[in-house]
Amino acid sequence: MRAPLPPYHLLSISIFGIKKKPPPSQSSKVDMDERARIPVAPPIANPLPSYWHDPKSHLANFTEPEATTATQTYDYVVIGSGISGTMTAYNILNTWPDARVVMLEAREVCSGATGRNGGHTKAASYRSYTHHVQELGKEEALKIARLEYANIVETHRMAEELGLNCESKLCNTVDLIYDKPTFEAGKLAIQMLRVDAEEKEKEVGNAAWYQIHEDIASIQDKFSVATENSNPTIDTKEKLAGTFEYIAGRIHAYRFTTELLAECVKKGLQLCTNTPVHDIRPSAKSEGDSGNRWDVCTQESTITSKNVIIATNGYTPYIMKELQGAIVPMRGQITAQAPGTSTKLPSPLPTTYSFIYRDGYEYMIPRPLPDGGQHIVIGGGLGRLPQAGPSEYGTVDDSTLNPEISKYLNESLTGYFGKDNWGEKSEEEASRRVVQEWTGIMGATADGRPFVGEVPGKEGLWISAGFNGHGMVLCLKSAEALVKMMEAGSMNGKPEWFPESFLMTRERLEKFNFRGRTDMQVSE
Repeated sequence: MRAPLPPYHLLSISIFGIKKKPPPSQSSKVDMDERARIPVAPPIANPLPSYWHDPKSHLANFTEPEATTATQTYDYVVIGSGISGTMTAYNILNTWPDARVVMLEAREVCSGATGRNGGHTKAASYRSYTHHVQELGKEEALKIARLEYANIVETHRMAEELGLNCESKLCNTVDLIYDKPTFEAGKLAIQMLRVDAEEKEKEVGNAAWYQIHEDIASIQDKFSVATENSNPTIDTKEKLAGTFEYIAGRIHAYRFTTELLAECVKKGLQLCTNTPVHDIRPSAKSEGDSGNRWDVCTQESTITSKNVIIATNGYTPYIMKELQGAIVPMRGQITAQAPGTSTKLPSPLPTTYSFIYRDGYEYMIPRPLPDGGQHIVIGGGLGRLPQAGPSEYGTVDDSTLNPEISKYLNESLTGYFGKDNWGEKSEEEASRRVVQEWTGIMGATADGRPFVGEVPGKEGLWISAGFNGHGMVLCLKSAEALVKMMEAGSMNGKPEWFPESFLMTRERLEKFNFRGRTDMQVSE
């Protein structure tokens, strides 16, 4: 639902003398093992209303009758209507304008993570860079960082060029760090990335441009925050250690996706909402030597196609049982909150925010309102639960809230900004602070990277899923790369700029041993 931010103390930057993270306790291993083994179910019928779904798209419950009757044959079947599925369909239709393409969505259009996220186009590439260098090598680590940056820029460029009414705003972001070792490790990670980057990438607004702020008084003034997190639900008061400022953005991801989907429908896409897929199996149909064909089975029809694209993220193991434990659903929780009537915060806040503490983080954007005010959208809180919240893994229930996270998030903004800046005049006003709260299901993988490409041993079955909450800075370019591979007929057609480590290979699947999100494993 948003970009993951690995706590710096987990990065094992041994070349800088930073102590490696100890292995998780046996109890936490068992918890995550058990959660990863829970059979993944399809999307539930009655999710909590998403803040972003008001108003709903005119496509919300749109279904093309032809696609849901009897047995149909298409050139491409796209399963999932979030940003991955939509961008894949968009690229297919641009590449093959005459292709017969159908998209199947289990619930309303864009009802999964894309339509329920935090609206943040933020990569925080420096936070995972050192780990990627150690695991994958410098060139692959740079590819990932460059892809994330390009994805952000391209998302906002598309919104502008296509005239999408989606509150797109490319702007700076700030990471406020509430732990001194985390801040120091972050400075070293930025230094490492900047040493490896090209000179142009270090220019203002580019992929390796960062500003480091260490003067707490100036940070307090510039970003309107308190010097200490005073959230009453946490045991210790965390003092601000420093900040990092760099490029990111905010966007109404639901509108971006549904308006782009409307363009796809104009180009000939047949859209079927409220049509869950229950199985994908080899088709009995044969067309000589033309290769494999697949039957996509819904509750009312069987759709046959030579190419099937799975863009179902955390729900993927429901229709691909062999990926049980390779992609694990995880539930994220988000609130939209209204500052007090005496707020001192500028409206809208000029940057987006992340609040990063020793074992986790929150992510936050301002959302300007027509009356000149703003809502503050903040999500996270998983790091405040014991063992980083095993209860939130293995579930596809986005109809309920975790009460402990709710209690924490409700106090998060007054804790970070301070009561004076937040500006509530009374307890009655504070009781109306949370405008809306909802959850959404993401997809976690053991190595923190998505699966993109052709499924091994299954010609014509393609996947783009498992984005670890990082989809808004990975999905768009991953869809572009996926269609390039489809055009070439295999993963050998992977664009040079696309990370090799994102491909779905037998080797990656064999190594999987899920222990939770790579950015949420707490130290002992």
